[in-house]
Amino acid sequence: MCDKERFLKDTANHQMRIIRDDGVNRHIRYGELGSSVYQFDLITWAGHLCITGDCGTYVFSRVNDMFNFFRGDRINPGYWEEKCLAYDRHGKTEKYSSDLFQHNVVRYFWESTSEMDRAERRELWAAIKEDVISYADDGEARGLQAAMEFEHNGFLFTDFWEYDCNEYSFHFLWILYAIVYGINQYDQHLPSQQVKANWWHQILGRFRDQTKARSI
Repeated sequence: MCDKERFLKDTANHQMRIIRDDGVNRHIRYGELGSSVYQFDLITWAGHLCITGDCGTYVFSRVNDMFNFFRGDRINPGYWEEKCLAYDRHGKTEKYSSDLFQHNVVRYFWESTSEMDRAERRELWAAIKEDVISYADDGEARGLQAAMEFEHNGFLFTDFWEYDCNEYSFHFLWILYAIVYGINQYDQHLPSQQVKANWWHQILGRFRDQTKARSI
């Protein structure tokens, strides 16, 4: 799992180089001089933002100036994933998590056995550990198969397929931090009046989006 601290460590020596800056048409490169490690480019054109580099290539689309869409201090993986048009073939937005699979098995177990006595629970849990939990590291398909095929004294994981066992991939979270970081670096190099104008356009854009959503 990637967090902000990890991202900032990876980019501690990055510098920004503006290759093109023409309205919403931009090409900006971020990286350590003389190295391509964790280097990335932000490329924007009307209605689109592409991030490409050492951690993959992703394309997003939402508003005319995508810097306004992503501008801020925090990432929003759930909402931003919905605006992803294309993702890197080696780093999709989500991946199977064996830890989350086990968490969901435990959650299902406790939610479904409230009326069992302690001895019944202990016996059932031993069977689940043997026949379900033991397959957690074998991939999503095998783990789900083990859960759906499990039966012990009438206990079944009847709707376990509804439990989400995926989490956002390291690469996807990393590039989201990179986008926010890149835009903040870009803004720091703009004249103060331009930064204020960008912020004001962002507020107006959000207001128009909300107004449009209420009218649908």
